Amino acid sequence: MDPSPLRWYLKAQLGVLLLPVGLCLFGEAVSRRVLQMLGKEAGPWFWYGTISLVCINAGLGLMIDSGMTKGFPGRRHRN
Repeated sequence: MDPSPLRWYLKAQLGVLLLPVGLCLFGEAVSRRVLQMLGKEAGPWFWYGTISLVCINAGLGLMIDSGMTKGFPGRRHRN
């Protein structure tokens, strides 16, 4: 079954957006943890880190699953 171009586009773009969101959340978790280690109240760093790992893995998985490295689905050569 040939995936539609719209489905491919949405999956690829969602993956491209989730990866940097996860990286930003990871940075926030690290900065909160460092502040907590210095003795200041910083908030729930553990949950920021957990959500960041989910976003990073989901973003990478969607990008790989959409086949972004092979290009747009209509441009693939068929046998």
